[in-house]
Amino acid sequence: MEPSNKPIRAALVGSSIQASLTPAMHMAEGRRQGLDYRYDLVDLALLGGGAELLPGILARAAGEKLVGLNITHPCKQAVIAYLDQLSEDAAALGAVNTVVFKEGRRHGHNTDWWGFAEAFRLKLPGAGLGRVVQLGAGGAGAATAYAILRLGAGRLAIFDPDRARAELLVETMRQCFPRAEILVGVDIRAEMEDASGLVHATPTGMANYPGLPIDPDLLHRRHWVAEIVYFPLETELLAEARRCGCRVTDGGGMAVLQAVGAYRLFTGREADAARMLQHFQTLTRPSPAEAAT
Repeated sequence: MEPSNKPIRAALVGSSIQASLTPAMHMAEGRRQGLDYRYDLVDLALLGGGAELLPGILARAAGEKLVGLNITHPCKQAVIAYLDQLSEDAAALGAVNTVVFKEGRRHGHNTDWWGFAEAFRLKLPGAGLGRVVQLGAGGAGAATAYAILRLGAGRLAIFDPDRARAELLVETMRQCFPRAEILVGVDIRAEMEDASGLVHATPTGMANYPGLPIDPDLLHRRHWVAEIVYFPLETELLAEARRCGCRVTDGGGMAVLQAVGAYRLFTGREADAARMLQHFQTLTRPSPAEAAT
């Protein structure tokens, strides 16, 4: 790959993101392609605020000639109010994870859904999609719902403690996929009895939110389980699912493949997805000391 001397700068905006592997993945791929690529973190927790800081962050990023920003929790939906244009997918989802600065305008995209769909195809080939249960209706849940329906899910039951949020996502997905049966989940036990698989799209299981999002007794070997959490890579949910004999996919595939999509938008170049997946595996491999415990 021919080197490029034009500096490229991007950043990730979100709360409590110091452990994020996104900068390492982007910059490693940039180096392999001969790019002068710098990718920073803008951690709202360290700035002492939340989504209300977005206007200033966006203005500063554009003023400093960043090519764009990745957007994560809790800003994927809030950022839309400050953008000039949305891609078709981002508009359908009502969630943005990638902002590109171009010709003085702010363009919102969503590569999360594509990353989830690609990871699902890669890790769970041939998985049944007749009846799917999803936990979570936030920004990540919008992406996974869109992805699983694009993959062909016939029926999707969405559960969220915030019923109004679940209802909004269901209505959005019904408009995008009028032929599918999409509903707000009410009885998780009844839904799991007939489900092909489970999509988990909540923070439960993350390092700061330990625990299980569902009673493990509801899991059966006939189920597949797709996780979005990747820190840690082996969540309590995945550990329980494996014990039950379920086919599973961890959150690493979505994390890497959404980054592949964002890299394309930021640099105008295709990332080597296999190489980025391998790099991610290296980054998440336990140290000898951790492996011995």
